[in-house]
Amino acid sequence: MGTLGGHLVAALLFLIVALYYSVLVSLALLRGQRFLKPPLPPRDKRGRRWWQLVSAEAVVKVVFSLIAILPELFYPPGTNRMVMVDWQDPKRPFVFKDTWQHVTMYGFFLFSGLVDLVSQACQARQNMKLERAAEALAFCVLVLLMTNDIETKSALESRVHALFMLPAFLVALVLIIEVWVPDQPSLWVLKTWMGLVLSNWLLHLGVLMYAPPSGQPWSGDNPVDLAFVTTFFCWHLGLGAVVLAAIYSLCSLWYHRFSSWKRAPGAEYQPCPLCEGSEEPEKFRAGAPQLDGGV
Repeated sequence: MGTLGGHLVAALLFLIVALYYSVLVSLALLRGQRFLKPPLPPRDKRGRRWWQLVSAEAVVKVVFSLIAILPELFYPPGTNRMVMVDWQDPKRPFVFKDTWQHVTMYGFFLFSGLVDLVSQACQARQNMKLERAAEALAFCVLVLLMTNDIETKSALESRVHALFMLPAFLVALVLIIEVWVPDQPSLWVLKTWMGLVLSNWLLHLGVLMYAPPSGQPWSGDNPVDLAFVTTFFCWHLGLGAVVLAAIYSLCSLWYHRFSSWKRAPGAEYQPCPLCEGSEEPEKFRAGAPQLDGGV
């Protein structure tokens, strides 16, 4: 992740998840759902195939985490960063610090996905509190590891990583709250908004540090550059809100159009066929005396 490619891969994975949740939250609000993701039925009432036992989100967590971990350890081809200590050096120093930090971060997201799989496939009933707690732990570890970048990096990298910690911390906080107070629409929106900000800022962060459009590297010693970093982050807060509003608008158009297509024709008002020559008036008149007498 310490390269432009590493930041782009991580940012795109976060962005895909954030966009998915934007659609999920938008449809849940439009439908007035009580649950963002309704719990799965008991295991004995699901199918026996593995994809019927687990949710797609759990599989995506595991796959995306592995996609992020493997390049950290083995890219470019021929590289092996699985060594943690240089045993050839008498001082036994730690090596590949950044790699092991990133592997640890992705490893906790992998752990969250595995907890989801165990909760859904191995228990009689899905344990959603446990799943939320594991996901909250992954984001807490993400924030904790970012503190190292603030302490050991240059002024510019410290600033961009400190700003990255803000949406990551808010996502972690919402997930912790949802362990005890789940399914609150306001928390859905905040979590999704911060997820969009987090992923978009990570994209900007990689470009800013490794491939600035001007061709000139940003200077951490220049207070003007640092001020613009904060300004750009504020723009990302607005961008995340705009993206979420746009997705909600598109989902609203689709939802109302889809609802009109699915509306049953028989549900609309149909005039009673009492035209001349119809048999309906005669049947009604014949039955009227019987109805009067029975009352």
